[in-house]
Amino acid sequence: MTERLLFLTGHLALPRLERMAAGIGEAAQDWRIHDIGVKVAALMTQEIIQRRLPRPVDADRVILPGRCRADLDALTRDFGVPFERGPEEIADLPAYLGRGGAKPDLSRYDMRIFAEIVDASKMSVAEVVAKARELARNGADVIDLGCLPDTPFDHMEETIAALKAQGLKVSIDSANVSELTRAAKAGADHLLSLDEETLSILPDGSPLVPILVPRPHGDLDSLQRAARIARARGVDFILDPILDPVHFGLAASIARYVEMRAREPEAEIMMGTGNLTELTDADSAGVTAAMLGICSELNIRHLLTVQVSPHTRRTLQEHDAARRLMYAARADRALPKGYSDALLQVHDRKPYAATPDEIAELARELRDTNFRIDVTRDGVHIFARNFHCVEQDAMSLFPHLNVAHDGAHAFYLGAELMKAELAYKLGKRYRQDEPLDFGVATEINEEDATRFKEMGHTMRKAGEGKGNAADS
Repeated sequence: MTERLLFLTGHLALPRLERMAAGIGEAAQDWRIHDIGVKVAALMTQEIIQRRLPRPVDADRVILPGRCRADLDALTRDFGVPFERGPEEIADLPAYLGRGGAKPDLSRYDMRIFAEIVDASKMSVAEVVAKARELARNGADVIDLGCLPDTPFDHMEETIAALKAQGLKVSIDSANVSELTRAAKAGADHLLSLDEETLSILPDGSPLVPILVPRPHGDLDSLQRAARIARARGVDFILDPILDPVHFGLAASIARYVEMRAREPEAEIMMGTGNLTELTDADSAGVTAAMLGICSELNIRHLLTVQVSPHTRRTLQEHDAARRLMYAARADRALPKGYSDALLQVHDRKPYAATPDEIAELARELRDTNFRIDVTRDGVHIFARNFHCVEQDAMSLFPHLNVAHDGAHAFYLGAELMKAELAYKLGKRYRQDEPLDFGVATEINEEDATRFKEMGHTMRKAGEGKGNAADS
Protein backbone atom coordinates (compact mmCIF):
# COMPACT_ATOMS: atom_id res chain seq x y z
CA MET A 1 0.00 0.00 0.00
CA THR A 2 1.40 3.40 -1.01
CA GLU A 3 2.07 5.85 1.80
CA ARG A 4 -0.15 8.95 1.88
CA LEU A 5 1.63 12.25 2.52
CA LEU A 6 0.13 15.60 3.48
CA PHE A 7 2.21 18.75 3.03
CA LEU A 8 1.30 21.92 4.91
CA THR A 9 2.32 25.21 3.34
CA GLY A 10 1.46 28.91 2.99
CA HIS A 11 0.13 31.13 0.19
CA LEU A 12 3.49 32.14 -1.31
CA ALA A 13 4.97 28.64 -1.46
CA LEU A 14 1.80 26.90 -2.68
CA PRO A 15 2.37 27.34 -6.46
CA ARG A 16 5.98 26.13 -6.25
CA LEU A 17 4.99 23.15 -4.13
CA GLU A 18 2.25 22.22 -6.59
CA ARG A 19 4.67 22.44 -9.53
CA MET A 20 7.20 20.29 -7.70
CA ALA A 21 4.59 17.64 -6.87
CA ALA A 22 3.35 17.59 -10.46
CA GLY A 23 6.89 17.06 -11.73
CA ILE A 24 7.54 14.04 -9.55
CA GLY A 25 5.29 11.77 -11.59
CA GLU A 26 2.96 9.02 -10.43
CA ALA A 27 4.07 9.26 -6.80
CA ALA A 28 2.45 12.71 -6.66
CA GLN A 29 -0.98 11.00 -6.78
CA ASP A 30 -0.46 10.00 -3.15
CA TRP A 31 0.38 13.51 -2.00
CA ARG A 32 -1.98 16.20 -0.84
CA ILE A 33 -1.15 19.83 -0.16
CA HIS A 34 -3.02 21.98 2.33
CA ASP A 35 -2.63 25.77 2.47
CA ILE A 36 -2.81 26.51 6.19
CA GLY A 37 -3.82 30.12 5.53
CA VAL A 38 -0.65 32.11 6.27
CA LYS A 39 1.35 33.96 3.65
CA VAL A 40 4.82 32.68 4.63
CA ALA A 41 4.94 28.97 5.47
CA ALA A 42 7.62 29.42 8.13
CA LEU A 43 5.21 31.60 10.13
CA MET A 44 2.71 28.83 10.79
CA THR A 45 2.65 27.95 14.48
CA GLN A 46 1.47 24.96 16.45
CA GLU A 47 -1.66 26.89 17.47
CA ILE A 48 -2.46 27.85 13.85
CA ILE A 49 -2.10 24.24 12.69
CA GLN A 50 -4.26 22.93 15.53
CA ARG A 51 -6.93 25.51 14.75
CA ARG A 52 -6.98 25.37 10.96
CA LEU A 53 -6.06 21.82 9.90
CA PRO A 54 -9.28 19.82 9.32
CA ARG A 55 -9.79 16.65 11.34
CA PRO A 56 -9.46 13.76 10.96
CA VAL A 57 -6.22 13.95 8.98
CA ASP A 58 -6.43 11.57 6.03
CA ALA A 59 -2.69 10.85 5.72
CA ASP A 60 0.04 8.56 7.03
CA ARG A 61 2.50 11.44 7.53
CA VAL A 62 2.20 15.22 7.72
CA ILE A 63 5.26 17.14 6.54
CA LEU A 64 5.85 20.70 7.69
CA PRO A 65 8.21 23.23 6.07
CA GLY A 66 11.73 23.03 7.47
CA ARG A 67 11.60 26.53 8.93
CA CYS A 68 8.39 25.90 10.84
CA ARG A 69 9.30 25.52 14.53
CA ALA A 70 6.03 23.95 15.73
CA ASP A 71 6.22 21.20 18.36
CA LEU A 72 6.12 17.99 16.31
CA ASP A 73 5.46 15.70 19.26
CA ALA A 74 2.54 17.78 20.44
CA LEU A 75 0.99 17.83 16.96
CA THR A 76 1.49 14.09 16.58
CA ARG A 77 -0.29 13.46 19.87
CA ASP A 78 -3.09 15.87 19.06
CA PHE A 79 -3.89 14.60 15.55
CA GLY A 80 -2.88 10.97 15.97
CA VAL A 81 -0.71 11.13 12.83
CA PRO A 82 3.10 11.50 12.67
CA PHE A 83 4.22 15.07 11.99
CA GLU A 84 7.75 15.71 10.73
CA ARG A 85 9.83 18.67 9.68
CA GLY A 86 10.86 18.49 6.03
CA PRO A 87 13.63 20.36 4.23
CA GLU A 88 13.79 24.13 4.36
CA GLU A 89 13.59 24.50 0.58
CA ILE A 90 10.92 23.05 -1.69
CA ALA A 91 13.59 22.13 -4.24
CA ASP A 92 14.99 19.64 -1.71
CA LEU A 93 11.75 17.71 -1.20
CA PRO A 94 12.41 14.98 -3.81
CA ALA A 95 15.81 14.22 -2.26
CA TYR A 96 14.33 14.36 1.24
CA LEU A 97 11.65 11.83 0.35
CA GLY A 98 14.19 9.60 -1.38
CA ARG A 99 13.44 6.46 -3.35
CA GLY A 100 10.02 5.00 -2.65
CA GLY A 101 9.08 7.91 -0.37
CA ALA A 102 11.58 7.01 2.37
CA LYS A 103 14.77 8.73 3.44
CA PRO A 104 17.95 6.99 2.25
CA ASP A 105 19.38 4.69 4.92
CA LEU A 106 23.00 5.73 5.43
CA SER A 107 23.49 3.84 8.68
CA ARG A 108 24.90 0.74 6.96
CA TYR A 109 28.37 0.00 5.59
CA ASP A 110 30.60 -3.03 5.12
CA MET A 111 34.05 -1.44 4.81
CA ARG A 112 36.36 -1.17 7.82
CA ILE A 113 38.61 1.87 8.15
CA PHE A 114 42.16 1.50 9.43
CA ALA A 115 43.22 5.01 10.47
CA GLU A 116 46.99 5.42 10.69
CA ILE A 117 48.80 7.49 13.30
CA VAL A 118 51.96 7.88 11.25
CA ASP A 119 54.33 9.04 13.98
CA ALA A 120 53.07 6.97 16.90
CA SER A 121 56.60 5.99 17.89
CA LYS A 122 57.39 9.67 18.62
CA MET A 123 54.26 10.24 20.70
CA SER A 124 53.61 9.45 24.33
CA VAL A 125 51.10 6.75 25.25
CA ALA A 126 48.63 9.38 26.43
CA GLU A 127 48.98 11.33 23.18
CA VAL A 128 48.38 8.21 21.09
CA VAL A 129 45.31 7.28 23.13
CA ALA A 130 43.85 10.78 22.78
CA LYS A 131 44.46 10.78 19.03
CA ALA A 132 43.04 7.27 18.68
CA ARG A 133 39.83 8.20 20.50
CA GLU A 134 39.40 11.16 18.15
CA LEU A 135 39.90 8.93 15.11
CA ALA A 136 37.40 6.40 16.46
CA ARG A 137 34.81 9.14 16.96
CA ASN A 138 35.27 10.14 13.33
CA GLY A 139 34.73 6.65 11.93
CA ALA A 140 37.92 4.60 12.44
CA ASP A 141 37.36 0.91 13.17
CA VAL A 142 41.04 0.03 13.66
CA ILE A 143 43.84 2.27 14.95
CA ASP A 144 46.98 1.71 12.91
CA LEU A 145 50.21 2.65 14.69
CA GLY A 146 52.88 3.74 12.25
CA CYS A 147 56.48 2.88 13.01
CA LEU A 148 59.30 5.06 11.67
CA PRO A 149 62.68 3.87 10.35
CA ASP A 150 65.55 4.51 12.77
CA THR A 151 63.08 5.66 15.46
CA PRO A 152 62.81 3.25 18.41
CA PHE A 153 59.29 2.41 19.56
CA ASP A 154 60.23 1.29 23.05
CA HIS A 155 56.73 1.92 24.42
CA MET A 156 54.93 -0.08 21.71
CA GLU A 157 53.69 -2.77 24.08
CA GLU A 158 52.43 -0.20 26.58
CA THR A 159 50.68 1.71 23.81
CA ILE A 160 48.95 -1.39 22.45
CA ALA A 161 47.76 -2.31 25.94
CA ALA A 162 46.41 1.20 26.53
CA LEU A 163 44.47 1.19 23.26
CA LYS A 164 43.08 -2.28 23.90
CA ALA A 165 41.96 -1.09 27.33
CA GLN A 166 39.89 1.54 25.50
CA GLY A 167 38.17 -1.21 23.53
CA LEU A 168 39.97 -0.30 20.31
CA LYS A 169 41.26 -2.62 17.60
CA VAL A 170 44.98 -2.09 16.93
CA SER A 171 47.28 -2.71 13.99
CA ILE A 172 51.02 -2.12 13.78
CA ASP A 173 52.46 -0.77 10.54
CA SER A 174 56.16 -1.45 10.16
CA ALA A 175 58.77 -2.70 7.70
CA ASN A 176 60.80 -4.01 10.61
CA VAL A 177 60.16 -7.69 11.30
CA SER A 178 61.35 -7.42 14.89
CA GLU A 179 58.79 -4.67 15.58
CA LEU A 180 56.06 -6.77 13.99
CA THR A 181 57.10 -9.74 16.14
CA ARG A 182 56.88 -7.62 19.28
CA ALA A 183 53.47 -6.33 18.22
CA ALA A 184 52.16 -9.86 17.69
CA LYS A 185 53.27 -10.89 21.17
CA ALA A 186 51.75 -7.70 22.67
CA GLY A 187 48.26 -8.56 21.39
CA ALA A 188 47.87 -6.48 18.25
CA ASP A 189 44.88 -7.41 16.10
CA HIS A 190 46.59 -6.83 12.74
CA LEU A 191 50.10 -6.49 11.30
CA LEU A 192 50.95 -4.32 8.29
CA SER A 193 52.56 -5.98 6.53
CA LEU A 194 53.73 -9.58 6.12
CA ASP A 195 54.64 -11.56 2.99
CA GLU A 196 55.21 -15.20 2.12
CA GLU A 197 58.56 -15.18 3.96
CA THR A 198 57.77 -13.09 7.07
CA LEU A 199 54.42 -14.83 7.67
CA SER A 200 56.49 -17.36 9.60
CA ILE A 201 56.62 -15.04 12.64
CA LEU A 202 53.01 -16.07 13.40
CA PRO A 203 52.18 -19.47 14.90
CA ASP A 204 49.70 -21.83 13.27
CA GLY A 205 46.12 -20.86 14.05
CA SER A 206 47.10 -17.37 15.18
CA PRO A 207 44.05 -15.18 15.99
CA LEU A 208 45.98 -12.16 14.69
CA VAL A 209 44.96 -11.22 11.13
CA PRO A 210 47.94 -10.05 9.05
CA ILE A 211 47.78 -7.86 5.97
CA LEU A 212 49.73 -9.70 3.27
CA VAL A 213 51.62 -7.83 0.53
CA PRO A 214 53.49 -8.96 -2.57
CA ARG A 215 57.28 -9.35 -2.54
CA PRO A 216 58.63 -8.03 -4.83
CA HIS A 217 56.24 -5.10 -5.30
CA GLY A 218 53.46 -5.86 -7.77
CA ASP A 219 54.07 -9.62 -7.88
CA LEU A 220 50.61 -11.11 -7.47
CA ASP A 221 51.95 -14.64 -7.69
CA SER A 222 53.91 -14.09 -4.47
CA LEU A 223 50.80 -12.61 -2.84
CA GLN A 224 48.77 -15.66 -3.78
CA ARG A 225 51.46 -17.95 -2.46
CA ALA A 226 51.33 -16.09 0.87
CA ALA A 227 47.54 -16.56 0.90
CA ARG A 228 47.91 -20.29 0.34
CA ILE A 229 50.48 -20.58 3.14
CA ALA A 230 48.19 -18.70 5.55
CA ARG A 231 45.22 -20.91 4.70
CA ALA A 232 47.26 -24.05 5.19
CA ARG A 233 48.34 -22.81 8.62
CA GLY A 234 44.86 -21.75 9.74
CA VAL A 235 45.61 -18.02 9.76
CA ASP A 236 43.01 -15.56 8.49
CA PHE A 237 44.44 -12.75 6.34
CA ILE A 238 43.78 -9.62 4.28
CA LEU A 239 45.44 -9.16 0.90
CA ASP A 240 46.85 -5.78 -0.20
CA PRO A 241 48.13 -5.52 -3.81
CA ILE A 242 49.11 -1.90 -2.87
CA LEU A 243 47.78 1.21 -4.61
CA ASP A 244 50.51 3.34 -6.24
CA PRO A 245 50.55 7.13 -6.77
CA VAL A 246 49.76 8.93 -10.03
CA HIS A 247 52.64 8.61 -12.58
CA PHE A 248 54.21 5.88 -10.46
CA GLY A 249 51.95 3.01 -11.47
CA LEU A 250 48.42 4.04 -10.44
CA ALA A 251 46.66 2.48 -13.43
CA ALA A 252 48.68 -0.73 -13.21
CA SER A 253 48.00 -1.00 -9.48
CA ILE A 254 44.24 -0.64 -10.00
CA ALA A 255 44.49 -3.41 -12.59
CA ARG A 256 46.23 -5.55 -9.96
CA TYR A 257 43.26 -5.12 -7.62
CA VAL A 258 40.91 -6.21 -10.39
CA GLU A 259 43.08 -9.23 -11.18
CA MET A 260 43.49 -10.16 -7.51
CA ARG A 261 39.74 -10.18 -7.03
CA ALA A 262 39.40 -12.42 -10.10
CA ARG A 263 42.06 -14.78 -8.72
CA GLU A 264 40.73 -14.71 -5.15
CA PRO A 265 36.97 -14.16 -5.37
CA GLU A 266 36.34 -14.80 -1.66
CA ALA A 267 39.44 -13.24 -0.07
CA GLU A 268 39.42 -10.16 2.14
CA ILE A 269 41.29 -7.31 0.43
CA MET A 270 42.62 -3.96 1.65
CA MET A 271 43.21 -0.74 -0.25
CA GLY A 272 45.36 2.05 1.18
CA THR A 273 44.19 5.33 -0.34
CA GLY A 274 46.88 7.56 1.16
CA ASN A 275 49.12 7.33 -1.92
CA LEU A 276 46.41 9.25 -3.77
CA THR A 277 44.89 11.54 -1.14
CA GLU A 278 48.24 12.58 0.36
CA LEU A 279 50.28 12.70 -2.85
CA THR A 280 47.84 14.53 -5.14
CA ASP A 281 47.14 18.26 -4.82
CA ALA A 282 43.39 17.89 -5.14
CA ASP A 283 40.52 17.98 -2.69
CA SER A 284 40.46 14.52 -1.24
CA ALA A 285 36.68 14.03 -1.14
CA GLY A 286 36.34 13.34 -4.86
CA VAL A 287 39.40 11.10 -4.88
CA THR A 288 37.97 9.17 -1.95
CA ALA A 289 34.56 8.78 -3.59
CA ALA A 290 36.10 7.41 -6.79
CA MET A 291 38.38 4.94 -5.01
CA LEU A 292 35.66 3.68 -2.70
CA GLY A 293 33.45 3.23 -5.73
CA ILE A 294 36.11 0.86 -7.06
CA CYS A 295 36.27 -0.84 -3.67
CA SER A 296 32.49 -1.26 -3.68
CA GLU A 297 32.53 -2.88 -7.11
CA LEU A 298 35.39 -5.24 -6.15
CA ASN A 299 34.05 -6.01 -2.66
CA ILE A 300 37.17 -4.55 -1.03
CA ARG A 301 36.16 -4.20 2.61
CA HIS A 302 39.26 -2.83 4.34
CA LEU A 303 40.57 0.72 3.89
CA LEU A 304 43.83 2.19 5.15
CA THR A 305 43.62 5.97 5.56
CA VAL A 306 46.20 8.62 6.34
CA GLN A 307 45.56 12.27 7.10
CA VAL A 308 48.84 14.10 7.47
CA SER A 309 48.81 16.80 4.78
CA PRO A 310 46.66 19.84 5.65
CA HIS A 311 44.47 19.30 2.60
CA THR A 312 43.55 15.79 3.82
CA ARG A 313 42.64 16.76 7.37
CA ARG A 314 39.07 15.43 6.97
CA THR A 315 39.82 12.37 4.84
CA LEU A 316 38.70 9.99 7.60
CA GLN A 317 35.27 11.60 7.70
CA GLU A 318 35.21 11.49 3.89
CA HIS A 319 35.94 7.76 3.87
CA ASP A 320 33.20 7.18 6.44
CA ALA A 321 30.68 9.16 4.36
CA ALA A 322 31.78 7.46 1.12
CA ARG A 323 31.48 3.91 2.47
CA ARG A 324 27.90 4.62 3.60
CA LEU A 325 27.02 6.23 0.28
CA MET A 326 28.44 3.34 -1.75
CA TYR A 327 26.72 0.72 0.38
CA ALA A 328 23.31 2.38 0.00
CA ALA A 329 23.70 2.82 -3.77
CA ARG A 330 24.93 -0.74 -4.26
CA ALA A 331 22.03 -2.11 -2.20
CA ASP A 332 19.64 -0.25 -4.51
CA ARG A 333 21.64 -1.23 -7.61
CA ALA A 334 21.78 2.47 -8.35
CA LEU A 335 24.26 5.22 -9.07
CA PRO A 336 25.78 6.84 -5.95
CA LYS A 337 23.72 9.94 -6.64
CA GLY A 338 20.96 11.57 -4.65
CA TYR A 339 21.72 9.84 -1.35
CA SER A 340 23.87 12.32 0.54
CA ASP A 341 25.54 15.73 0.20
CA ALA A 342 28.36 14.85 2.60
CA LEU A 343 30.99 14.74 -0.15
CA LEU A 344 29.64 17.73 -2.11
CA GLN A 345 31.96 20.09 -0.33
CA VAL A 346 32.66 22.78 -2.94
CA HIS A 347 29.68 22.64 -5.30
CA ASP A 348 26.09 21.53 -4.70
CA ARG A 349 23.95 19.45 -7.06
CA LYS A 350 21.10 21.95 -6.69
CA PRO A 351 22.64 25.26 -5.68
CA TYR A 352 19.54 27.37 -6.21
CA ALA A 353 16.29 26.86 -4.31
CA ALA A 354 14.41 29.39 -6.45
CA THR A 355 14.51 31.03 -9.87
CA PRO A 356 15.00 34.79 -10.40
CA ASP A 357 11.32 35.08 -11.37
CA GLU A 358 10.21 33.34 -8.18
CA ILE A 359 12.32 35.68 -6.06
CA ALA A 360 10.90 38.68 -7.93
CA GLU A 361 7.36 37.41 -7.28
CA LEU A 362 8.11 36.95 -3.59
CA ALA A 363 9.63 40.44 -3.37
CA ARG A 364 6.48 41.99 -4.86
CA GLU A 365 4.34 40.27 -2.20
CA LEU A 366 6.36 41.40 0.83
CA ARG A 367 4.73 43.93 3.14
CA ASP A 368 7.46 44.41 5.76
CA THR A 369 10.82 46.19 5.61
CA ASN A 370 13.01 43.33 6.82
CA PHE A 371 15.67 42.37 4.31
CA ARG A 372 15.52 38.90 2.77
CA ILE A 373 18.58 37.52 1.02
CA ASP A 374 18.71 34.71 -1.53
CA VAL A 375 20.92 33.45 -4.35
CA THR A 376 19.86 32.42 -7.83
CA ARG A 377 21.68 31.78 -11.08
CA ASP A 378 21.85 35.54 -11.84
CA GLY A 379 23.45 36.62 -8.55
CA VAL A 380 22.76 37.66 -4.96
CA HIS A 381 19.27 39.05 -4.30
CA ILE A 382 18.35 41.32 -1.40
CA PHE A 383 14.76 42.44 -1.13
CA ALA A 384 12.15 43.92 1.16
CA ARG A 385 8.96 45.97 0.77
CA ASN A 386 9.27 48.14 -2.34
CA PHE A 387 12.92 47.14 -2.76
CA HIS A 388 14.71 44.47 -4.79
CA CYS A 389 18.36 44.56 -5.85
CA VAL A 390 20.54 41.93 -7.56
CA GLU A 391 24.33 41.98 -7.89
CA GLN A 392 27.07 39.38 -8.27
CA ASP A 393 29.22 40.67 -5.41
CA ALA A 394 28.38 41.91 -1.93
CA MET A 395 30.24 45.22 -2.15
CA SER A 396 28.09 46.37 -5.05
CA LEU A 397 24.98 45.94 -2.92
CA PHE A 398 26.10 48.05 0.05
CA PRO A 399 25.36 51.52 -1.44
CA HIS A 400 21.69 50.50 -1.91
CA LEU A 401 21.08 49.42 1.70
CA ASN A 402 21.08 52.68 3.68
CA VAL A 403 22.72 51.13 6.75
CA ALA A 404 25.91 53.22 6.93
CA HIS A 405 24.85 54.61 10.34
CA ASP A 406 23.51 51.37 11.78
CA GLY A 407 26.53 49.31 12.82
CA ALA A 408 24.72 46.20 14.04
CA HIS A 409 22.54 45.94 10.97
CA ALA A 410 25.45 46.69 8.63
CA PHE A 411 27.53 43.99 10.33
CA TYR A 412 24.74 41.45 9.95
CA LEU A 413 24.11 42.28 6.31
CA GLY A 414 27.82 42.31 5.51
CA ALA A 415 28.27 38.84 6.99
CA GLU A 416 25.20 37.43 5.24
CA LEU A 417 25.95 39.03 1.88
CA MET A 418 29.55 37.81 1.83
CA LYS A 419 28.26 34.33 2.64
CA ALA A 420 25.74 34.69 -0.19
CA GLU A 421 28.46 35.86 -2.59
CA LEU A 422 30.60 32.87 -1.70
CA ALA A 423 27.63 30.56 -2.28
CA TYR A 424 26.92 32.20 -5.65
CA LYS A 425 30.52 31.94 -6.86
CA LEU A 426 30.97 28.34 -5.73
CA GLY A 427 27.50 27.08 -6.60
CA LYS A 428 26.53 26.31 -2.99
CA ARG A 429 23.02 26.44 -1.54
CA TYR A 430 22.50 29.65 0.45
CA ARG A 431 20.14 29.80 3.44
CA GLN A 432 19.78 33.06 5.32
CA ASP A 433 20.89 32.88 8.97
CA GLU A 434 22.49 29.47 8.52
CA PRO A 435 26.10 28.45 7.87
CA LEU A 436 26.96 27.21 4.40
CA ASP A 437 26.95 23.43 4.19
CA PHE A 438 30.36 22.11 3.16
CA GLY A 439 29.48 18.50 3.88
CA VAL A 440 32.00 16.62 6.00
CA ALA A 441 34.67 19.20 5.16
CA THR A 442 33.62 21.17 8.24
CA GLU A 443 32.28 20.31 11.65
CA ILE A 444 28.93 22.00 12.27
CA ASN A 445 26.96 20.61 15.18
CA GLU A 446 23.33 21.30 15.98
CA GLU A 447 24.21 23.69 18.80
CA ASP A 448 26.38 25.80 16.47
CA ALA A 449 23.66 25.92 13.82
CA THR A 450 21.05 27.00 16.38
CA ARG A 451 23.35 29.72 17.69
CA PHE A 452 23.93 30.94 14.13
CA LYS A 453 20.17 31.28 13.58
CA GLU A 454 19.64 33.03 16.91
CA MET A 455 22.39 35.56 16.21
CA GLY A 456 20.92 36.28 12.79
CA HIS A 457 17.46 36.77 14.27
CA THR A 458 18.81 39.13 16.95
CA MET A 459 20.73 41.24 14.45
CA ARG A 460 17.80 41.45 12.05
CA LYS A 461 15.48 42.53 14.87
CA ALA A 462 18.01 45.19 15.87
CA GLY A 463 17.88 46.59 12.34
CA GLU A 464 14.11 46.69 11.92
CA GLY A 465 12.79 50.14 11.10
CA LYS A 466 16.21 51.77 11.09
CA GLY A 467 16.42 53.17 7.62
CA ASN A 468 16.30 50.07 5.45
CA ALA A 469 16.56 50.67 1.74
CA ALA A 470 12.83 50.07 1.55
CA ASP A 471 12.23 53.08 3.82
CA SER A 472 14.47 55.47 1.95
